[in-house]
Amino acid sequence: MTIHLSIILWLPAAAGLLALLLPARLARWISLLGALLVLAYAIALLADYDRAAGGLQYVTDDLWISSLGIHYALGVSGLNLVLLATTAVIFTASAIWTLVDEPDNGKPGVYALLMGLAQTAVLGAFLAQDLVLFVIFFDLMLVPFYFLIVIWGGPDRTSAVLKLFIYTLVGSLLMLVGAITAGVMVANGGEPNFLISELAKTPLGSTAQGWIFLAFALAFLIKMPSFPFHGWMPDGYSNMPIGVLAVFTAILSKVAAYGFLQVALPLFPDAAVRYQELIMIVAVASILYGSAMAFTVDSARLVLGYSSIAQLGFIVLGIFALDGRGADGALLQATNHAIVAGALIFVVAMLARRSGGSEKLSEMGGIAKGAPAFAAVFLVFSFALLAMPGTANFVAEFMILLGTFESKMAFAFIAAIGVALAAFYALRLYISAMHHRVGEKVKSFELTPREALVLVPLLLVVIALALYPQFALGPAQDGTSKALIAAQQVEAAGSETSMATEATP
Repeated sequence: MTIHLSIILWLPAAAGLLALLLPARLARWISLLGALLVLAYAIALLADYDRAAGGLQYVTDDLWISSLGIHYALGVSGLNLVLLATTAVIFTASAIWTLVDEPDNGKPGVYALLMGLAQTAVLGAFLAQDLVLFVIFFDLMLVPFYFLIVIWGGPDRTSAVLKLFIYTLVGSLLMLVGAITAGVMVANGGEPNFLISELAKTPLGSTAQGWIFLAFALAFLIKMPSFPFHGWMPDGYSNMPIGVLAVFTAILSKVAAYGFLQVALPLFPDAAVRYQELIMIVAVASILYGSAMAFTVDSARLVLGYSSIAQLGFIVLGIFALDGRGADGALLQATNHAIVAGALIFVVAMLARRSGGSEKLSEMGGIAKGAPAFAAVFLVFSFALLAMPGTANFVAEFMILLGTFESKMAFAFIAAIGVALAAFYALRLYISAMHHRVGEKVKSFELTPREALVLVPLLLVVIALALYPQFALGPAQDGTSKALIAAQQVEAAGSETSMATEATP
């Protein structure tokens, strides 16, 4: 089977442009058709990828800017295979949502174009095998979301988008400078080459690695976001339209986590080991802070926003345990969280419809009485969010904690507190909305067919991953082992040097 990655990469943008040019009444359907075609292509990749061989497949590598050594290089590996499919699933759900709840401001063609550009940028960041190309797509993701929030955002969208832009722009510019510096220093006066595979063969010096690693890490931690780099999150989450927020919270944060495995660890292994405990401290702080805030806020959106900070803390912890099981668990958790968090964002909008337009937990309650099917679907997603045994989230968090325990025992014990806290905020969200007293403006009604069309496919994915998490873990194991090998070698060499020093009389 011949698979050209440029097709899946540029198809969303092409569909968005077509939706803009054709009559407005067709825009949402063209956007949905484009998302479905990308999903079909992603499924074809899953089916055709040779898991036994592993490694980088379907490679496209053309010299793009010869004078700068920048390649238009794309590829699929165990690191991004399932994430590509997850991206396609979430964007398809968001496209279906526009049929359920059309954006208030009209302009469906513009909306379709911006969402298409956003999906192309995300897919580009996942597929890029050239460091500069990765940075370009990583930065490009911000542009369509800026306009999506400005045009369709909430009442405080101006301040929200300004915070988002400032935070992410600072991180992105530092990352761009770091990428250029890495390519130039490796070239050492010769022709620069920004292919990630080539850069990994010629490690930089320890000092240079340190500064460039910190630049990339800051950009990734802001995009997730992680504590204390989350200042844009409350306003941003509160003012994004639902379809945009579902994509943002489910997918964009995973690009940042993927960046650690694809770029930071293979290219800057000395720095990754040197700053391992610093990043793990940030991860553990994110777990505890996000969990505590999710248990206290009244906004259902922000419960999910702060819970995402906590869940992403687990992902970062698994990656920087520098243990294969921890990294495998991190990739599995990235997939799980994307599906569950995306679905729950749509659930929040459905709860608001039944609560007089309010997203405050204090104004909900009693919705389950007239909507048992809705309550059951919501309960499954809530159990997945709190990592109930029997869900793939439980498997992922167990692997992360196991890998961290083998590497840094103290961090594992502290992070385990976050597992318990997740039960508190997930059950609080569910019980406050579905049970307790009936809110004054609550009018409970069952899932509509269009609402079910959004939630049921996501529910089936959650159940499938719970029954067979190896579907995601299989290709992940090959990808993470290659991503970690350089850092593990540095860590092992450091341990041997330390033991030899201690043994010297």
